[in-house]
Amino acid sequence: MAILLFLVVCLVLMLGYPVALTLAGVALMFAGIGELTGTFDSSLLGVLPNRLYGVINNPILMAVPLFVFMGVVLEKSKVAEQLLTSMAELFGRFRGGLIFSVFFVGMLLAASTGIVGATVVTMGLMSLPSLLKRGYDPAFSAGAICATGTLGQIIPPSIALVLLGDVLSNAYQQAQLKMGIFSPKSVSVGDLFAGALIPGLLLLVMYCLYTLILIKRKPDQFPAVLEKRSIDLSFVIQTINALVPPLLLIFLVLGSILLGIATPTEAASVGAFGALMIALVKRQMTLSLLKEVMLSTTKITSMVFLILIGASIFSLVFRGFGGEVLIHDLFHNMPGGLIGATLLVMLVIFLLGFILDFIEITFVVVPLVAPILLAMGLDPIWLGIMIAVNLQTSFLTPPFGFALFYLRGVSKELVSSSQIYKGVIPFVGIQLLLMLILSIWPELITWLPSQIYG
Repeated sequence: MAILLFLVVCLVLMLGYPVALTLAGVALMFAGIGELTGTFDSSLLGVLPNRLYGVINNPILMAVPLFVFMGVVLEKSKVAEQLLTSMAELFGRFRGGLIFSVFFVGMLLAASTGIVGATVVTMGLMSLPSLLKRGYDPAFSAGAICATGTLGQIIPPSIALVLLGDVLSNAYQQAQLKMGIFSPKSVSVGDLFAGALIPGLLLLVMYCLYTLILIKRKPDQFPAVLEKRSIDLSFVIQTINALVPPLLLIFLVLGSILLGIATPTEAASVGAFGALMIALVKRQMTLSLLKEVMLSTTKITSMVFLILIGASIFSLVFRGFGGEVLIHDLFHNMPGGLIGATLLVMLVIFLLGFILDFIEITFVVVPLVAPILLAMGLDPIWLGIMIAVNLQTSFLTPPFGFALFYLRGVSKELVSSSQIYKGVIPFVGIQLLLMLILSIWPELITWLPSQIYG
């Protein structure tokens, strides 16, 4: 029944029904069938109110609406647009300079918003027409924009890492209790932010190196911008004006968390307030824009929490059917032990990324598999970052990668679906290569948290 429940949920999701309602509805339907057939104890559902209250009352998850608000303000107040214009003028004089501008601005936008859809849509609208007009290869341009947009999954402060931090914290405590450790250690969102910093920057460097190789091999596809603006005082002031505010905001948010000055929720509130101040200083904030920002934030936050509630109901029913024992036995009987079990989980998450968003995978799959993997000896920070990179890869994978749909929606007739698919494949390969590197040298993830938090 546990396996059948999981398969039916995946099937119904593929038919296009809302995720949160599917998770809760199918789980409750199976609970009813289980009660009638004597395979499910309905008294388990009595703990639902406490679980749902715990979800809504979770102080870590309060950071989600604040980070979303910060990202939406920066997206709609044209901060990214001004930044891209300045960077394009700065780097555009070099061959392939516009692509490096896209990488740099996309990284800052990803770190500021933490929302893949917002980054891909914003970069697609702003940079794709300019790249194509200058004669850049359409497939590579589309792939670069999609890949840059997904950096929001791993470069902190990231909403994905906030959600993963909360789930992994609970999973790590469960794992330690099963191991007989009754004063369990904890893993925090700050740990994941610190662990993600080096892999995120390494991924950006790998994108740039791949681009440099292509420029060397096919220079005609990466022209320099013809109009060269002289670097005078007004240009320097314009560049500083565009670059400093988002960099300062990221430093305040991320720095306050890593230095232990503020919790993620407190830092997110600083970020939301800082984004508002930037928009006001740049004279982009109006009442109508504020209303639009608040409405968008409410919709995204409601979606996240509704999915979390649906996932809580699903996981309770799944455990009631013995699903957790089933997974435990499967992992412990896997050939290759811990390595085999980890590879299986990464493969399942990668495949589920074709049909599910990172929020559903974080709330549904990770709570089921993480406690068992952690009890088998995996480092929680390493596992969290590997899952984040894996989910990031699934955003790009044809034919169902969400980033591809986002770009296709705004690119209109500029590029075809086949060109987008062709363009992202090398970047998927780069991300898989990063996962291999992180597997061989886990210290790339664990070193910085150990230095900061001892």
